[in-house]
Order: sequence, then C-alpha cells, then structure tokens
Amino acid sequence: MSSLGIVTPQSMHFKTPLRLSSGASIADYTLVYETYGTLNADRSNAVLVCHALNASHHVAGMYVGADGKKSVGWWDNMVGPGKPLDTDRFFVIGVNNLGSCFGSTGPMHPDPATGKPYGASFPVVTVEDWVRAQARLADELGIRQFAAVMGGSLGGMQALSWSMLFPDRMRHAIVIASTPKLSAQNIAFNDVARQAILTDPDFHGGDFYAHGVVPRNGLRVARMIGHITYLSDDSMAEKFARRLRNGDYQFGFGIDFEIESYLRYQGDKFSEYFDANTYLLITKALDYFDPAREHGDDLTRALAQTEARFLLVSFTTDWRFSPQRSREIVQALVNNKRKVTYAEIDAPHGHDAFLLEDPRYMNTVRAYYERIWQEIAQRRAA
Repeated sequence: MSSLGIVTPQSMHFKTPLRLSSGASIADYTLVYETYGTLNADRSNAVLVCHALNASHHVAGMYVGADGKKSVGWWDNMVGPGKPLDTDRFFVIGVNNLGSCFGSTGPMHPDPATGKPYGASFPVVTVEDWVRAQARLADELGIRQFAAVMGGSLGGMQALSWSMLFPDRMRHAIVIASTPKLSAQNIAFNDVARQAILTDPDFHGGDFYAHGVVPRNGLRVARMIGHITYLSDDSMAEKFARRLRNGDYQFGFGIDFEIESYLRYQGDKFSEYFDANTYLLITKALDYFDPAREHGDDLTRALAQTEARFLLVSFTTDWRFSPQRSREIVQALVNNKRKVTYAEIDAPHGHDAFLLEDPRYMNTVRAYYERIWQEIAQRRAA
C-alpha cells in the first residue's frame, strides 16, 4: 500500500445563507475540504468521509501544518491506494465542518457584519447543520449521489444523519463506533469539559482573541477528560498500569504516575492547536444529536425514510459509545427491513479503536467496499 503523498486543501465559499437548526443563519461562509482519487465519468464512485470531534478535512495523505511540520491524515490507515477505502477506485472527500478551527468558517474567523472574530457569537451548530452544508458542497462538485457516506464516532452520527436527511443521495451508510444519541453520562463528561473552559479566567466570555490570550488551562482539562473516555481500562492498564515516573512517590501534587504524565502531555498538545470556542460548539452538537426525539423517541420511526444499505461497526471495550448503542441502530434498521451488516469487534483499545489498525476491523471495511465497488461496476455495465 502506498501513500497519497502531500495533499493540498481546497476551499469553497458560499454566499447564500444556511439556515441552522437553532433558527439562526450563517452567510458568507467557507468550507475547506480535500479530495483523494479520481471522480469517474458518471460520478458514481464518490465517498464522503465525515470527521469526529478534534479531526478535520485532513483525512489521508500528508499535509503541512501551521508550524511548517508535515503530519499524516487522521484516517490514513483507512484511506489511500490499496487501503480499505481504496483511492485507486473511489473518489474520497473530507470536509472540515462549520465552527471548526481548521479552515472552515468558525469562531476565530471575522464576522462579516463586524469585521471582528465571531468568538462567542458564532451560532450553535448541529450535526444536521453540518450535513446540510456538506450537501451544498456536493452540489457544487456535481455529485448528486454518494456511493457511501462514512464516519466514526461523531462522524458516524453525520453518516446516520445523511441517511435520514438525504435518503436518495447515498447508496451506503458506514457508521463506526457511534450512537443514535448520547447517554446522560456522555453529556455529563461533555459539560464538565465545557465548564473547564468556561471558567478559565482567560476565556473572557469567548472573546479571548481580543485579549491576546488562550484559555489553555481549560482546554488542557477538557482534553484530559475526553481522552480518558476514549481509552478502555484494559488499554490504560497495559500502557501505564501504576508505573511511577520517578520510581517512588513524590509526596506532592505534581506528576507521580505515568498516566498523569501522558494525560498532561495530551492536554498541553491539544491546547496549542485547538480553539476553545470550537470545542464548546462541537461538544454541544454531540449532545444535541437525537434524531428519534422528533419521532416520539422511536428510532425505528426516525429511520423509516432511509433508503441506504448500512454497515455498522462497534468495539467491545468502547464504553463511551458501547456496542449496545450500535445494536439499537441495527434493530431499528431491521424493523424497517433495511439491508444492514453489523460487526462487533473484540478489541482492547476502547473508543479509539476506530482509528487503529485491528485486522478484523480493517478487513470488514475492506470487504464492504469491495461489495460497493462491484455494485458500481455492475451499474456501469448495465
């Protein structure tokens, strides 16, 4: 398998206002995206990959960061030549969502009405808002129907939302390590993380840009909380156990254990590149996702209008988005007599397993895309 090499982002500007779920609108916004592979003549091989909380349009290949360093796309093990989502066959699109801090219009960008950064005034966005914005981008690219829409975690919510909002614009939905709605425990974790940011003295009500500061402490704690939920107890035990950093207790409140060192490192790194307002927005979008809410809390009714075929994948040690939540989606689809494939992978890595290279997981996705490719070939031959 070869690499895609350096990939150059593209951008598209939209003048027409996008009405949001909150009732607010946003106009004069830009979406940043990347594409990999070649769109075929009948535009039947396009795949949309939706990103999770702290990811971006940099799905695969190499990109040059703001610091001039080269980094690899967040799903490079999944997407590329000869990989499960094979860019020698498929035309893959990764879009950076509205409200992000990686290029698409977000809180750190100027509000056209004031010329100052949106900051806290950037409207709250939902998963459905992102999907509608992605559909506009697809329109501009001339893609009427995706061969598949795929995502993990929050990206899986977007793939599921696509199947409900635009049922005729996708043939397959690939939903990995996701959920039809957050549990109370998940909402609680998100709120604690948000409170860490909101109460940081450097947050300044969201307008910290004007003060030339960053609420780093809040971002650090938010990331540490989040990172704990991405790992399983087994994976933490294997990586860190109760190993001491300096061989003995220090009898203070600094770093004693390796796990403390690891979490603080992750928090420090995150605070260097992620925007605090973006973190608030994205975690709120996670909280608000609940498609069954408008259907009497009946997920079967919520999914009744779907037309796609589905692949769902969950991981046994993922306690944030447990297999039970994927099974709820599977059951609702079965109730609607939809074609659905479900794989529950016995993996020790927790929620982060969807980003890792478990052979059973990768082979499952590879086999599913092989089926999609055969369908495309049959459609073109007919």
